[in-house]
Amino acid sequence: MEVLIFGGIILFVLVYNKTIDTKKFAKDNSKLFNLLRESDYDFLVRMKYGDKVDPDVLFEQRLRNGLIVGIVFLILFMNTVSLLNIVISVVVGFLTFKSSYWSLKNFYKKHLHEIDLLLPYYLKGLEILIQHYTVPIALARSIDDAPDVFKPGLKKMVEEINAGDSTVDPYMEFANDYPVRDSMRMMRLLYRLGIGSQERKQERLMMFSRSVSNLQNKAREVKYKERLEHMENQTMTMLICTGIGVMLILLIAMMGMFSTAV
Repeated sequence: MEVLIFGGIILFVLVYNKTIDTKKFAKDNSKLFNLLRESDYDFLVRMKYGDKVDPDVLFEQRLRNGLIVGIVFLILFMNTVSLLNIVISVVVGFLTFKSSYWSLKNFYKKHLHEIDLLLPYYLKGLEILIQHYTVPIALARSIDDAPDVFKPGLKKMVEEINAGDSTVDPYMEFANDYPVRDSMRMMRLLYRLGIGSQERKQERLMMFSRSVSNLQNKAREVKYKERLEHMENQTMTMLICTGIGVMLILLIAMMGMFSTAV
């Protein structure tokens, strides 16, 4: 056991001192490791961290952590090497590698409700820009003032449109990335607004505006309902705590009376 611990310490020191360069190892085998890269990984990283974190650097860290954990488990099983132990080491290393992705995915799912409330207000600002610019230009200009959560999806959509994709696909990809209430319908309206003739632009813009206003009203209703539920929960908690406190005081008073009587 002492030998295994000593071997693990040596491995850690070699990695820490960069005698074993895990970054170089990952770079030399990048094509192989990219097969493990999830299709939505870059989007999820940018949605959580914005432009502060490079997805490539974070992916290399995931690979390094997974490899180190897998190697450590192999060292632990060195005295009893078997196919089962090798499989366990690989599985543990892979789960370590995937845990970061699952964490990003959970963060994304938890923030879908926030996205649902923010989307109508972003679309209202976009509507104002569309009155003065074409839809692709309005989308590009909206990025700087858009909520951070939308910026990765907007950049991706604008890049695809500027690359010559004149189909509805970039808009639908954005709706798929943010699958909240009416996002599909709003992106279709936005696409039709972009390809319509100038004569019909005002008519379609009015339709878009009405839909945005309806979404804003729904968002306000949800916020009001949540605020009301929060206040009701606080009131209920306060009443329960008050009731328990009164009962405890009465119980203590009764015990005091019994002890005096005895």
